[in-house]
Amino acid sequence: MGRNERTPAARFGRAGKVAALVGLIAVTASGCSFEEALRFGWPEGVTPQAQEMRQLWTGATIAALVMGVIVWGLILWAVAFHRKRADSDELPRQTQYNVPLELGLVVIPTIMVLVLFYFTATTETSVLAKEKDPDTTVDVTAFQWNWEFSYPGYETPDGQTVNTVGSSDEIPLLVLPTSQTIQYNLRSTDVIHSFWVPEFNFKRDVMPFPEKNNQDNAFQNRIDQTGAFVGRCAELCGTYHSAMNFEVRAMRPAQFDQYMRLRTQVNPDTGEPYTAREALQRMNCGELCSPRAVTTQPFNTDRTARTSSG
Repeated sequence: MGRNERTPAARFGRAGKVAALVGLIAVTASGCSFEEALRFGWPEGVTPQAQEMRQLWTGATIAALVMGVIVWGLILWAVAFHRKRADSDELPRQTQYNVPLELGLVVIPTIMVLVLFYFTATTETSVLAKEKDPDTTVDVTAFQWNWEFSYPGYETPDGQTVNTVGSSDEIPLLVLPTSQTIQYNLRSTDVIHSFWVPEFNFKRDVMPFPEKNNQDNAFQNRIDQTGAFVGRCAELCGTYHSAMNFEVRAMRPAQFDQYMRLRTQVNPDTGEPYTAREALQRMNCGELCSPRAVTTQPFNTDRTARTSSG
């Protein structure tokens, strides 16, 4: 056999080595850790619900890769061993009317779809599940182009519900406890917005009239770690959509209780109930209580500068 006359097996083996080398280079050059590679691009979350969705994503991706490798291998195998040779008029062996094979090609994909549907449905049910009595409830009101956060059950000395309203001068702070079940009740006063905290790996549309739009406007989660996160509107809602941000402060339950006690008291320096920013500054809890940004200038997000349709 001449130097350039390789058998199909030899060519197939060489192609396999090249493919393996390319895959190794791709993984190495990406600079990802093992944990990052296992997420397959899924962002790291701070809630149990985010972890459940990440596990679904990882499992589905691995299953898809396994099936892809099988299909690619069968394609290469057919190309290498079952192609028509130039020195022969004989066609490769044809396979048709093979009942077991045809049944397999129907049954196996059906089983795969059912398995994927099962894990998707169970994860969705778990992520969207609600406890009857959550530990903390927050009423989230979206408007062009800012947010209002209210805490039912907590009142200021003048009898008003404790709330934080964003303006052109200050980005609203949503303060939440860790290790507790939190319920978010969402409503918009004008157009459709979307409540999104990337670290939650979850977003939900905020509708003007959720009960009329057959929209479930509430969801629950539990935050597993303290930290400061940026929240956004994920629905194009008008001119200053890009400026419609808020900040989340997730703190230990004892710190959250201290924060709410301050919010229900009068600030002796101003004679008014503590604002979210003033309460956090009074707590003196370091970076966790220091807003990263306090202004949306030059965007006018003052809710009194426009007429609400809600």
